[in-house]
Formats: sequence, structure tokens, C-alpha cells
Amino acid sequence: MIALRLHPDKQSAAQALARETADLIGLRSESGKPTVLGLATGSTPLPLYAELIRLHREERLSFRTVITFNLDEYEGLGPAHPQSYRRFMEEHLFRHLDIPSGNIRFPDGLAKDPAQECAAYEAAIRAAGGIDLQILGIGRTGHIGFNEPPSAVESRTRRVRLDEVTRRDNAVFFDEPTAVPHRALTMGVATILEARRVELLAFGAAKADIVARAVRETPSADCPATWLQRHPACTFHLDAASASKL
Repeated sequence: MIALRLHPDKQSAAQALARETADLIGLRSESGKPTVLGLATGSTPLPLYAELIRLHREERLSFRTVITFNLDEYEGLGPAHPQSYRRFMEEHLFRHLDIPSGNIRFPDGLAKDPAQECAAYEAAIRAAGGIDLQILGIGRTGHIGFNEPPSAVESRTRRVRLDEVTRRDNAVFFDEPTAVPHRALTMGVATILEARRVELLAFGAAKADIVARAVRETPSADCPATWLQRHPACTFHLDAASASKL
């Protein structure tokens, strides 16, 4: 079942979730265990990442015991490419923290054997003990990660083709729309559902329709975000606009 948490604005949501993340890191660090975070890209989580950076700088929150796995990466883009998700995360989060570089994990968009790379990514998540807290956004197609419809609940990390709606939405990050890759490597739905906690962020009126579908529709591959209804600890963090059709 999806829990709904309404915030006055996205900054308030970012502050609340950043504090919860900091508390989790502190608790696990005290017990001698790493914290494994699943991270998302795009504009939606940027206020959260800015708040985590603030906590690190001003309140001495350390990320030395944190391991991260990003949801996805574009096929054909290496870590130095300006529009790669690795570059995005470096600029907006990692370079501002004390997280060891070896603790940062991404699917390799340049992998010669994508299937092997995806299997290795799954194995790395298992070896780290699984994801403690997974951050998500939601796309207009209902995708979580790059799990476009139709995406089965059993799906694992794999190579996918991006929906044209998603490519158009992501074109704002590229010099021209034709430069947006057609494929990506993404964690699967089953991979996401195995995280111990899932926290989804969605703000603004443009997300109202898909948020309502994700919460109300019967879970199916036609709207992959509906599978989150089956997670025992999933929270949607919303503002009034994104929650307006619930």
C-alpha cells in the first residue's frame, strides 16, 4: 500500500526526506553497517540532493559509510559525457560529499555486453546487502527508473527502449531532441521493489494525472508505478498540485 505525505512545497519535502535519510545513515553507522541508497536523476530530486549537501557541510553528516546505486544510465554515454547520469550526479551530489568514489555504482552505458553488465549490477546490489532506501521520481508514462510500459513486476536490471514521451521530456537536458538516446540500462521493477524503503517524489500539476493512476489503478505493466502498491513501505511525497487528482 502506498502512503501519501503532503508537503507545503518541494523544499519542505526535501528537508523532511533528507532528515530521514540522515537519521538512517546515523543509525546504521552506529551499528557498524553501511547505508545503501538507491538514487534517481532528473530535476525532481535536486532539492533533496541540495539539502543532503547542506547537512554534510553545516551539520557534519558523513557519507563515508554510504554505498549508492543509481537507477539507470543512458546507453552509449560514458561517465564523462555531459548528459550522462554519472556526470549529473557528480555535479549535483557526489563531488560535494565525502563519499568514497568506490562506493558509487552505476550501470555502464558503454558496456559491450549489456546483458552481462545488468546481471553484474544485480549481483553488486545483492553483495552490498540490498538497498535500504530507494529514491524515485515518476515519469508521465508511469515509468519508475526507465521501466517504461509495459514493464512486468518480475523485471530485473536490463536494457530498455525509451518511450518517445520520455525522450521528449528529457530533451531539455540535451542540445537538441535528436541527441537523446533511444535506449538505457535500468534497474527493473523487481529490483526496486526489493528495497527496504521506497520514497517517491512528485511535484506540480503536470504530475497529478500519473500520480493518481499510480495510486488508484490496479497494478499492471501498463503503468509500472502501480507496482509500488505492492511494496510494504512506500511513501509518495507530494505537494498540493501533484495530489490534486487523488
